[in-house]
Amino acid sequence: MKKVLFGLSVAAVIYVGCKKDPALTDQVTGATPYTINYPKGFAPMPIPADNPMTVEGVALGKRLFFEPLLSGNNKMSCGTCHHQEAAFVDANKQFSEGINGDKGTRNAMPLFNLGWAKKFFWDGGAIGLENQVIGPITNPVEMHEDLNVAVAELQAHPEYPALFQKAFGTAKVSTALIMKAVAQFERTLISGNSKFDKWQRGQASMTVQELRGYEIFTDMEKGDCNHCHVVSSQFTDYELRNNGLDSVFTDEGAEKITLNPLDRGKFKTPSLRNIELTAPYMHDGRLQTLEDVLEHYNTGIKKSPTLDPNLQHLAAGRLSQQDKDDLIAFLKTLTDQDFINDPRFRQEK
Repeated sequence: MKKVLFGLSVAAVIYVGCKKDPALTDQVTGATPYTINYPKGFAPMPIPADNPMTVEGVALGKRLFFEPLLSGNNKMSCGTCHHQEAAFVDANKQFSEGINGDKGTRNAMPLFNLGWAKKFFWDGGAIGLENQVIGPITNPVEMHEDLNVAVAELQAHPEYPALFQKAFGTAKVSTALIMKAVAQFERTLISGNSKFDKWQRGQASMTVQELRGYEIFTDMEKGDCNHCHVVSSQFTDYELRNNGLDSVFTDEGAEKITLNPLDRGKFKTPSLRNIELTAPYMHDGRLQTLEDVLEHYNTGIKKSPTLDPNLQHLAAGRLSQQDKDDLIAFLKTLTDQDFINDPRFRQEK
């Protein structure tokens, strides 16, 4: 599970929560509906009709997220490479190690606000949150598990059949239900209570430097960050873009999926929420600091036929050191400590 334009509001954030009402149950499974109360400014999350959110489904998905039986050596889980304290990335690692000690070629993506995304992984290779679940499980460089083996191990477990019964109305474990359960849990990973959000609601003050960084962020002749990292609830436009890292590509990005040369070097635009916590940066983790990232956009953009049009007009060297310092100060206001510390997302001991 790899490294995920809505209006802003001045009202208070209401956290994601689940409300149990014995009168409200899923008509098919008998499970209790899970009510998502969205942060203000967030549009309602599109929930698949065949995978409604339930309290039991979310609980099962959380347990599976941290379940090492889903790996080939029964020692690795999704949570092994996605740590809550780092916005669910593999903290400070360029590449994560799989069960055989192999390293991949792409940096682990953060996991939050996934319910609004349509494409997943750096190359957009999975459509839909459910579909992205099995990619890391079966990938030979990552968890390297045979799905039939995983299903059999969960079926033989003393607790899982009953948990599947509660969540989905059947004690029979299947790949499809594993995908649905984990996706339900991942939809609850909502981050929307940073200092920036509180400032938007009139509940916090920004420093002069942070405000100047915000101005540079949206200035089309300076930062021009807003084209791709739209100032909104998500700070991304969800598009696949070539951001000028290379002129000759060793990783073709989305072209590997679409087989279209026009997609060469294009990767998913990540959200800038919690960006302070998710180093190293870019699809291959080549940049270590936010300073490195800003200097790339300031002087390091490399030309190629698929370079994003929004980057082609920017003057090299337009950002002073003070500009970069101010931008970094603003980016740090997007850190959501409430999300990072939320006990609902922690692995049960």
